[in-house]
Amino acid sequence: MQYSKTQEFMAEMIGTMFILLFGNGVNAMFTLFNLGGYTNITFGWGLGVFLGILVSNRITGAHLNPAVTLALVVTKRFPLRKAPLFVCAQMLGGFLGAAIVYFFYQAKFQQFDPNLEHTAGIFSTFPAITTSFMPGFMAEIIATAILMFAILAIVENFINDKAGFLAPFAVSALIVGIGMSFGAMHGYAMNPARDFSPRLFTAIMGFKNNGLTDGSFIWAAPVFGSLIGAPLGAILFDLTLAKRK
Repeated sequence: MQYSKTQEFMAEMIGTMFILLFGNGVNAMFTLFNLGGYTNITFGWGLGVFLGILVSNRITGAHLNPAVTLALVVTKRFPLRKAPLFVCAQMLGGFLGAAIVYFFYQAKFQQFDPNLEHTAGIFSTFPAITTSFMPGFMAEIIATAILMFAILAIVENFINDKAGFLAPFAVSALIVGIGMSFGAMHGYAMNPARDFSPRLFTAIMGFKNNGLTDGSFIWAAPVFGSLIGAPLGAILFDLTLAKRK
């Protein structure tokens, strides 16, 4: 079935928005209300990805990530001409998801952090090692390469298979696993729409520690790390496990 450009845009936007709704939402629950813990956070993000895939997969294949779209273009799995539409939709979806979470919890933000000095981490990722850019940058490259490699393995294993309905569960489990195993160094963003778009929202809203307008360049590690890591993971998959034509 053919879908219009508008439908493709909406699918990628809404799917990405769902990731941020549940991911930023679980971060807010933990930070503002001290409910749950790190395990809750990893599962919250995993559920957000699961629902985002369900919303968009039928129409676009559920990229939901500019780094994934770039990797698919680099490995000739996706046409370059369609990439700008997808990336714009993803970035807008990330922004809207963060905005909805903020306004949902706005009253609590005003009580917990009235000057918005300490809570930007609800929306975006920050490094564990603050004295050097490279540890967080390398963590994002490696985590995103793992993500992309595993996504392609999942897709190839499930495509045209009666068990194809399990693919969203597998990708969601992958997100949970990466979060549990590799999440501490820089928050396992692995997705510019998941990190930069909410960070832009926090900058617009006046969050002091946003990592974008405070001169720290924290934003660069998850953005450039993921944009390097995803194509790297896809290329490694093609060199090792990809089905040969």
